[in-house]
Amino acid sequence: MVFSIAFWKRKFYLSKYYPDYMKRRKFMQQTVLAGASVFTAASVKANSVNKKNNTPFHLNYAFHDGMFAESAGKNFLDQIQFGYDHGFRAIEDNGMMDRPVDEQKKIGDLLAKLDMKMGVFVLNFDHWPVKTSLTSGDKDWRNKYLQSCYEAVETAKRCNAKWITVVPGNYDRNLTIGYQTANVIETLRQGAAIFEPHNLIMVLEALSDTPDLFLRHSDQTVEICKAVNSPSCKFLFDMYHMQRNEGNIIHNLDMAWDEIAYLQIGDNPGRNEPGTGEMNYHNIFKHIYLKNYAGILGMEHGKSISGKEGENALIQAYRDADNF
Repeated sequence: MVFSIAFWKRKFYLSKYYPDYMKRRKFMQQTVLAGASVFTAASVKANSVNKKNNTPFHLNYAFHDGMFAESAGKNFLDQIQFGYDHGFRAIEDNGMMDRPVDEQKKIGDLLAKLDMKMGVFVLNFDHWPVKTSLTSGDKDWRNKYLQSCYEAVETAKRCNAKWITVVPGNYDRNLTIGYQTANVIETLRQGAAIFEPHNLIMVLEALSDTPDLFLRHSDQTVEICKAVNSPSCKFLFDMYHMQRNEGNIIHNLDMAWDEIAYLQIGDNPGRNEPGTGEMNYHNIFKHIYLKNYAGILGMEHGKSISGKEGENALIQAYRDADNF
């Protein structure tokens, strides 16, 4: 590029008599260039998510039906393949027991083909008990629960599952906490006896949805697991619920570790992917990894952004949090 003599004279004049102007001009040029480079880097990062990256994560994160529906379609089998292509090696499906038998088998066959693991499904006795249920000691509730345990064994065989989520239900305000706890323990012991011969594990989930729920805290859940005293009765530590109920996640993970058989994820507030709330999932995941955890972490949360963009953002959020 050739500059005229007038151009150089003007530049000399401005630099000599208006040095601040030249400094601002230089600053603006650098800012524009920096902004362009940031934009380019962000574009590269976004495009990299759209490309297949089937490198497994350090930890075994399990997505659920619908999480990748915008990218892979509504068929869960197609979503499972999509998840595998992007590095995920497990799924979970709360509603597995409600699926047709043939569909359960197809999911199990695909997971076996891809060497993926099946995470939790929910034990549906009266489809998610939000009544007094197991706390009351009522025989009808106990029989419903035990019948569902037998049905869950067959479901687990079809989809290669190992863990079944169990929620005892709400408080029975007619009984003291001690009697309610005794009723829950007795019922869970009978359920564990059904699961033990099949090496299945019911995982008790403490929830934060309402104060009426009987099981809400990690120390309470550990106490019940130890009282049931069975390898088929353990703790599902959902980090979203535990953050809302008690916080201090890493400490409470360590305290409850011997009874934990399954973990679930969700940032708070919002219950979306890691990085969208107050929880430092990078540090939490690293802590779990250093404890040599070889189990599953269920992605029981939503997406902060809708559409394919949100699905890409979710995948990137896990890549970022798992980068250690």
